[in-house]
Amino acid sequence: MPTAEKVEQVSALTQKMSAAKSIFMADFTGLDVASVTELRRALRGASVDYQVVKNRLAKRAAADAGLDGLSEYLSGPTAMTFAQEDPLEPARILQNFIDKGGKLAIKSGVLDGDLLSPEQVKQLALLPTRDELIVKLMGLVRGPLYGFAGVLSGLLRGLVGTLAALEESRRDEDGGGGD
Repeated sequence: MPTAEKVEQVSALTQKMSAAKSIFMADFTGLDVASVTELRRALRGASVDYQVVKNRLAKRAAADAGLDGLSEYLSGPTAMTFAQEDPLEPARILQNFIDKGGKLAIKSGVLDGDLLSPEQVKQLALLPTRDELIVKLMGLVRGPLYGFAGVLSGLLRGLVGTLAALEESRRDEDGGGGD
């Protein structure tokens, strides 16, 4: 019979799963306390909740949240991240941690209700951030605008030059005919 504490834990976990923009799961076997603290700090800085879960309770919470596909990944030591803002930021932070030698293995993830494989999570981590995309877009827009401004400037310089030459030729005609 479930205790009130376990029911409360399942309820809280269900609420986190339902409210999260994305969920990523990892096996943290072999991580020392300093590494976990570093990882938690990086995740907290990105407004990402990191929680070590009991698999049995997480399976119940996933079923209650309508994420039945997660249960196959809930075995062994499991930590879950819940993104409230940028749904891809946890994947970036976890992958960056792994790339720096952190002993962490990504199990799976959920994004927009779709279950992701570890390889798909890695590919998501490689995508540029929103700010990087905006900078690239601005660069793409700015290039043609500068080119257009250069063409207009050249046309105006040509027009001014032509008008100056026309004015000078008229002066020459007026001045040359009066002598």
